[in-house]
Amino acid sequence: MPATLTEIASELLGLVDSALDRYTDFGPGCPDELREAIRYALLGPGKRFRPLLTLLACRACGGNYEQALPAACAVEMVHAYSLIHDDLPAMDNDDFRRGRPTCHKKFGEPLAILAGDALLARAFEILATELRPAALAQACCAVLAEAAGACALVGGQADDLAAESARSASEPSPTDLEQLESIHRRKTGALICASLKMGGLVAGADPESLKILERYGWCVGLAFQITDDLLDECGCASEVGKGVGKDRKYGKLTYPAVIGLEASRDLAAHLTEEACEVLEGLGPQAEGLKLLARFVLSRKK
Repeated sequence: MPATLTEIASELLGLVDSALDRYTDFGPGCPDELREAIRYALLGPGKRFRPLLTLLACRACGGNYEQALPAACAVEMVHAYSLIHDDLPAMDNDDFRRGRPTCHKKFGEPLAILAGDALLARAFEILATELRPAALAQACCAVLAEAAGACALVGGQADDLAAESARSASEPSPTDLEQLESIHRRKTGALICASLKMGGLVAGADPESLKILERYGWCVGLAFQITDDLLDECGCASEVGKGVGKDRKYGKLTYPAVIGLEASRDLAAHLTEEACEVLEGLGPQAEGLKLLARFVLSRKK
Protein backbone atom coordinates (compact mmCIF):
# COMPACT_ATOMS: atom_id res chain seq x y z
CA MET A 1 0.00 0.00 0.00
CA PRO A 2 1.16 3.61 -0.53
CA ALA A 3 2.54 5.07 2.70
CA THR A 4 -0.43 7.36 3.29
CA LEU A 5 -2.90 4.54 2.76
CA THR A 6 -0.90 2.36 5.12
CA GLU A 7 -1.25 5.03 7.79
CA ILE A 8 -5.00 5.31 7.24
CA ALA A 9 -5.44 1.53 7.16
CA SER A 10 -3.41 0.93 10.32
CA GLU A 11 -5.80 3.17 12.25
CA LEU A 12 -9.00 1.81 10.71
CA LEU A 13 -8.11 -1.89 10.69
CA GLY A 14 -7.50 -1.73 14.43
CA LEU A 15 -11.00 -0.32 14.94
CA VAL A 16 -12.59 -2.91 12.66
CA ASP A 17 -10.75 -5.93 14.08
CA SER A 18 -11.50 -4.89 17.65
CA ALA A 19 -15.21 -4.49 16.85
CA LEU A 20 -15.36 -7.81 14.95
CA ASP A 21 -13.78 -9.54 17.93
CA ARG A 22 -16.34 -7.98 20.26
CA TYR A 23 -19.30 -8.78 18.00
CA THR A 24 -18.36 -12.48 17.84
CA ASP A 25 -17.87 -12.94 21.58
CA PHE A 26 -21.01 -15.06 21.71
CA GLY A 27 -22.72 -16.19 24.90
CA PRO A 28 -22.93 -19.72 26.28
CA GLY A 29 -25.68 -20.73 23.81
CA CYS A 30 -23.14 -20.83 20.98
CA PRO A 31 -21.27 -24.18 20.82
CA ASP A 32 -17.53 -23.78 21.27
CA GLU A 33 -16.58 -25.36 17.95
CA LEU A 34 -19.08 -23.21 16.06
CA ARG A 35 -17.71 -20.09 17.75
CA GLU A 36 -14.19 -21.15 16.78
CA ALA A 37 -15.19 -21.72 13.14
CA ILE A 38 -16.93 -18.34 12.94
CA ARG A 39 -13.97 -16.49 14.38
CA TYR A 40 -11.49 -18.46 12.28
CA ALA A 41 -13.25 -17.37 9.09
CA LEU A 42 -13.89 -13.79 10.17
CA LEU A 43 -10.85 -12.75 12.21
CA GLY A 44 -8.09 -14.34 10.15
CA PRO A 45 -5.76 -12.37 7.87
CA GLY A 46 -7.55 -10.29 5.27
CA LYS A 47 -7.56 -6.93 3.53
CA ARG A 48 -10.81 -5.77 5.20
CA PHE A 49 -11.41 -3.99 1.90
CA ARG A 50 -15.18 -3.63 2.25
CA PRO A 51 -15.12 -2.28 5.82
CA LEU A 52 -12.48 0.24 4.74
CA LEU A 53 -14.78 1.36 1.94
CA THR A 54 -17.63 1.86 4.41
CA LEU A 55 -15.55 3.88 6.84
CA LEU A 56 -13.87 5.99 4.16
CA ALA A 57 -17.20 6.67 2.43
CA CYS A 58 -18.64 7.88 5.73
CA ARG A 59 -15.67 10.22 6.20
CA ALA A 60 -15.88 11.41 2.58
CA CYS A 61 -19.50 12.46 3.19
CA GLY A 62 -18.74 14.34 6.41
CA GLY A 63 -19.25 11.61 9.01
CA ASN A 64 -16.79 9.95 11.38
CA TYR A 65 -15.39 6.46 11.44
CA GLU A 66 -17.02 5.34 14.70
CA GLN A 67 -20.50 6.09 13.35
CA ALA A 68 -20.02 3.64 10.49
CA LEU A 69 -18.30 0.86 12.44
CA PRO A 70 -21.42 -1.35 12.85
CA ALA A 71 -22.12 -1.16 9.10
CA ALA A 72 -18.45 -1.85 8.32
CA CYS A 73 -18.49 -4.97 10.51
CA ALA A 74 -21.80 -6.16 9.09
CA VAL A 75 -20.54 -6.01 5.51
CA GLU A 76 -17.37 -7.90 6.46
CA MET A 77 -19.49 -10.62 8.06
CA VAL A 78 -21.56 -11.00 4.89
CA HIS A 79 -18.35 -11.13 2.86
CA ALA A 80 -16.85 -13.77 5.18
CA TYR A 81 -20.03 -15.86 4.99
CA SER A 82 -19.93 -15.71 1.19
CA LEU A 83 -16.30 -16.85 1.11
CA ILE A 84 -17.00 -19.80 3.41
CA HIS A 85 -19.79 -20.97 1.13
CA ASP A 86 -17.95 -20.17 -2.12
CA ASP A 87 -15.00 -22.31 -1.00
CA LEU A 88 -17.13 -25.41 -0.42
CA PRO A 89 -16.63 -28.47 -2.68
CA ALA A 90 -20.10 -27.91 -4.17
CA MET A 91 -19.08 -24.39 -5.22
CA ASP A 92 -15.50 -23.34 -6.05
CA ASN A 93 -13.87 -26.24 -4.16
CA ASP A 94 -10.95 -24.31 -2.67
CA ASP A 95 -8.64 -25.80 -0.04
CA PHE A 96 -6.85 -22.58 0.92
CA ARG A 97 -7.93 -19.03 1.62
CA ARG A 98 -5.60 -16.22 2.74
CA GLY A 99 -2.74 -18.68 3.16
CA ARG A 100 -4.65 -21.00 5.51
CA PRO A 101 -6.94 -24.02 5.11
CA THR A 102 -10.46 -22.95 4.16
CA CYS A 103 -13.13 -23.17 6.85
CA HIS A 104 -14.54 -26.49 5.62
CA LYS A 105 -11.05 -28.04 5.45
CA LYS A 106 -10.39 -26.97 9.04
CA PHE A 107 -13.78 -27.73 10.62
CA GLY A 108 -15.64 -29.93 8.13
CA GLU A 109 -18.39 -29.01 5.69
CA PRO A 110 -21.41 -29.08 8.05
CA LEU A 111 -19.84 -26.74 10.61
CA ALA A 112 -18.49 -24.43 7.89
CA ILE A 113 -21.98 -24.06 6.41
CA LEU A 114 -23.39 -23.28 9.85
CA ALA A 115 -20.61 -20.74 10.52
CA GLY A 116 -21.55 -18.96 7.30
CA ASP A 117 -25.23 -19.02 8.25
CA ALA A 118 -24.44 -17.55 11.67
CA LEU A 119 -22.32 -14.75 10.20
CA LEU A 120 -25.11 -13.76 7.81
CA ALA A 121 -27.63 -13.59 10.65
CA ARG A 122 -25.23 -11.70 12.94
CA ALA A 123 -24.59 -9.06 10.27
CA PHE A 124 -28.25 -8.02 10.18
CA GLU A 125 -28.58 -8.25 13.96
CA ILE A 126 -25.75 -5.72 14.29
CA LEU A 127 -27.29 -3.30 11.78
CA ALA A 128 -30.70 -3.57 13.46
CA THR A 129 -29.44 -3.07 17.01
CA GLU A 130 -26.37 -0.85 16.70
CA LEU A 131 -27.42 1.82 14.19
CA ARG A 132 -29.60 4.78 15.20
CA PRO A 133 -32.09 6.16 14.39
CA ALA A 134 -34.28 3.20 13.45
CA ALA A 135 -34.82 4.59 9.94
CA LEU A 136 -31.06 4.44 9.30
CA ALA A 137 -30.89 0.85 10.54
CA GLN A 138 -33.80 -0.07 8.28
CA ALA A 139 -32.20 1.60 5.25
CA CYS A 140 -28.85 -0.14 5.80
CA CYS A 141 -30.52 -3.53 6.33
CA ALA A 142 -32.34 -3.07 3.02
CA VAL A 143 -29.16 -2.05 1.17
CA LEU A 144 -27.13 -4.98 2.49
CA ALA A 145 -29.91 -7.52 2.02
CA GLU A 146 -30.39 -6.49 -1.61
CA ALA A 147 -26.63 -6.70 -2.29
CA ALA A 148 -26.41 -10.17 -0.72
CA GLY A 149 -29.54 -11.55 -2.34
CA ALA A 150 -30.80 -13.56 -5.28
CA CYS A 151 -30.45 -10.75 -7.83
CA ALA A 152 -26.96 -9.70 -6.69
CA LEU A 153 -24.24 -11.67 -4.84
CA VAL A 154 -26.07 -15.02 -4.75
CA GLY A 155 -27.38 -14.63 -8.28
CA GLY A 156 -23.92 -13.73 -9.55
CA GLN A 157 -22.46 -16.84 -7.95
CA ALA A 158 -25.21 -18.99 -9.45
CA ASP A 159 -24.53 -17.60 -12.93
CA ASP A 160 -20.78 -18.02 -12.41
CA LEU A 161 -21.27 -21.72 -11.65
CA ALA A 162 -23.63 -22.11 -14.60
CA ALA A 163 -21.16 -20.40 -16.95
CA GLU A 164 -18.39 -22.73 -15.77
CA SER A 165 -20.54 -25.78 -16.51
CA ALA A 166 -21.55 -24.52 -19.94
CA ARG A 167 -18.16 -23.15 -20.99
CA SER A 168 -16.99 -24.56 -24.33
CA ALA A 169 -13.69 -24.47 -26.15
CA SER A 170 -15.08 -22.03 -28.74
CA GLU A 171 -13.59 -18.58 -29.29
CA PRO A 172 -14.79 -15.87 -26.86
CA SER A 173 -17.72 -13.80 -28.10
CA PRO A 174 -19.25 -10.41 -27.22
CA THR A 175 -21.94 -12.38 -25.38
CA ASP A 176 -19.25 -13.84 -23.09
CA LEU A 177 -18.07 -10.33 -22.20
CA GLU A 178 -21.62 -9.14 -21.43
CA GLN A 179 -22.24 -12.21 -19.29
CA LEU A 180 -18.92 -11.80 -17.50
CA GLU A 181 -19.60 -8.16 -16.59
CA SER A 182 -23.09 -9.09 -15.39
CA ILE A 183 -21.67 -11.82 -13.14
CA HIS A 184 -18.97 -9.60 -11.66
CA ARG A 185 -21.25 -6.61 -11.10
CA ARG A 186 -23.47 -8.83 -8.97
CA LYS A 187 -21.03 -11.29 -7.39
CA THR A 188 -18.40 -8.70 -6.45
CA GLY A 189 -19.62 -5.22 -7.32
CA ALA A 190 -22.95 -5.27 -5.48
CA LEU A 191 -21.42 -5.82 -2.03
CA ILE A 192 -18.73 -3.20 -2.71
CA CYS A 193 -21.41 -0.68 -3.69
CA ALA A 194 -23.43 -1.57 -0.60
CA SER A 195 -20.36 -0.98 1.57
CA LEU A 196 -20.02 2.52 0.18
CA LYS A 197 -23.72 3.35 0.25
CA MET A 198 -24.07 2.35 3.89
CA GLY A 199 -21.12 4.56 4.77
CA GLY A 200 -22.79 7.45 2.96
CA LEU A 201 -26.15 6.79 4.61
CA VAL A 202 -24.60 6.76 8.07
CA ALA A 203 -23.04 10.16 7.33
CA GLY A 204 -26.37 11.56 6.12
CA ALA A 205 -25.13 12.00 2.53
CA ASP A 206 -27.36 13.73 -0.01
CA PRO A 207 -28.64 11.84 -3.09
CA GLU A 208 -25.94 13.30 -5.36
CA SER A 209 -23.15 12.13 -3.04
CA LEU A 210 -24.70 8.66 -2.89
CA LYS A 211 -24.73 8.56 -6.71
CA ILE A 212 -21.04 9.45 -6.75
CA LEU A 213 -20.27 6.65 -4.29
CA GLU A 214 -22.30 4.21 -6.37
CA ARG A 215 -20.48 5.09 -9.59
CA TYR A 216 -17.13 4.84 -7.81
CA GLY A 217 -18.21 1.47 -6.40
CA TRP A 218 -19.12 -0.03 -9.76
CA CYS A 219 -15.77 1.03 -11.22
CA VAL A 220 -13.73 -0.21 -8.26
CA GLY A 221 -15.74 -3.42 -7.97
CA LEU A 222 -15.12 -4.37 -11.58
CA ALA A 223 -11.44 -3.39 -11.34
CA PHE A 224 -11.17 -5.53 -8.19
CA GLN A 225 -12.57 -8.59 -9.95
CA ILE A 226 -10.43 -8.10 -13.06
CA THR A 227 -7.39 -7.95 -10.78
CA ASP A 228 -8.57 -11.17 -9.13
CA ASP A 229 -8.78 -12.81 -12.55
CA LEU A 230 -5.27 -11.59 -13.39
CA LEU A 231 -3.86 -12.85 -10.09
CA ASP A 232 -5.32 -16.32 -10.72
CA GLU A 233 -3.80 -16.30 -14.20
CA CYS A 234 -0.39 -14.78 -13.43
CA GLY A 235 -0.03 -14.59 -9.64
CA CYS A 236 2.11 -16.58 -7.24
CA ALA A 237 0.22 -18.89 -4.88
CA SER A 238 2.46 -18.00 -1.92
CA GLU A 239 1.65 -14.30 -2.39
CA VAL A 240 -2.01 -14.67 -3.34
CA GLY A 241 -2.67 -16.97 -0.36
CA LYS A 242 -4.69 -19.55 -2.31
CA GLY A 243 -4.32 -21.80 -5.33
CA VAL A 244 -3.81 -20.12 -8.70
CA GLY A 245 -4.47 -21.31 -12.23
CA LYS A 246 -7.81 -22.82 -11.25
CA ASP A 247 -9.90 -20.54 -13.48
CA ARG A 248 -8.23 -21.80 -16.63
CA LYS A 249 -8.21 -25.40 -15.37
CA TYR A 250 -11.97 -25.40 -14.78
CA GLY A 251 -12.83 -23.31 -17.81
CA LYS A 252 -14.18 -20.38 -15.83
CA LEU A 253 -15.32 -17.23 -17.57
CA THR A 254 -12.67 -14.58 -16.78
CA TYR A 255 -11.44 -11.34 -18.30
CA PRO A 256 -8.05 -12.75 -19.37
CA ALA A 257 -9.85 -15.65 -21.07
CA VAL A 258 -12.28 -13.37 -22.91
CA ILE A 259 -10.22 -10.26 -23.80
CA GLY A 260 -6.63 -11.29 -23.01
CA LEU A 261 -4.09 -10.25 -20.38
CA GLU A 262 -3.06 -6.88 -21.77
CA ALA A 263 -6.59 -5.71 -22.45
CA SER A 264 -7.60 -6.84 -18.96
CA ARG A 265 -4.82 -4.79 -17.39
CA ASP A 266 -5.76 -1.77 -19.50
CA LEU A 267 -9.42 -2.05 -18.54
CA ALA A 268 -8.61 -2.31 -14.82
CA ALA A 269 -6.41 0.79 -15.09
CA HIS A 270 -9.12 2.71 -16.96
CA LEU A 271 -11.75 1.80 -14.37
CA THR A 272 -9.44 2.88 -11.54
CA GLU A 273 -8.88 6.29 -13.10
CA GLU A 274 -12.60 6.69 -13.72
CA ALA A 275 -13.27 5.86 -10.07
CA CYS A 276 -10.82 8.51 -8.93
CA GLU A 277 -12.22 11.12 -11.29
CA VAL A 278 -15.80 10.67 -10.13
CA LEU A 279 -14.71 11.30 -6.54
CA GLU A 280 -13.80 14.90 -7.41
CA GLY A 281 -17.42 15.67 -6.66
CA LEU A 282 -16.85 14.86 -2.97
CA GLY A 283 -13.79 17.06 -2.53
CA PRO A 284 -10.57 16.41 -0.57
CA GLN A 285 -12.32 14.31 2.08
CA ALA A 286 -12.50 11.50 -0.49
CA GLU A 287 -8.72 11.17 -0.80
CA GLY A 288 -8.73 7.92 1.18
CA LEU A 289 -11.11 6.36 -1.34
CA LYS A 290 -8.81 7.41 -4.19
CA LEU A 291 -5.86 5.76 -2.51
CA LEU A 292 -7.87 2.59 -1.96
CA ALA A 293 -8.86 2.47 -5.65
CA ARG A 294 -5.21 2.69 -6.71
CA PHE A 295 -4.32 -0.03 -4.21
CA VAL A 296 -6.82 -2.34 -5.95
CA LEU A 297 -4.90 -1.96 -9.19
CA SER A 298 -1.52 -2.75 -7.64
CA ARG A 299 -2.41 -5.50 -5.17
CA LYS A 300 -0.62 -8.86 -5.23
CA LYS A 301 -3.18 -10.85 -3.22
